[in-house]
Amino acid sequence: MPLKGRIKVNEMYCKGCELCVNACPQHVLALAPDHITAKGYHPAVMITADCTGCGICSVVCPEAAITVFREKAGPTDRAA
Repeated sequence: MPLKGRIKVNEMYCKGCELCVNACPQHVLALAPDHITAKGYHPAVMITADCTGCGICSVVCPEAAITVFREKAGPTDRAA
């Protein structure tokens, strides 16, 4: 079963540097084109649901603005 994930970006800290966008191997992140934070930045957002929860975006974020969530794995097939 492939991993599924999602992210939450804390807009209070995101400065729109795009490091997470460039580091994402699944290409699921972009800067919000039509949203600006209170500090004047376009924050990172998920643009597709193909996130695997790898956490690379969170690791490269210099502001620690990204939290990654993974879905729990389903039941595994076990040999009887």
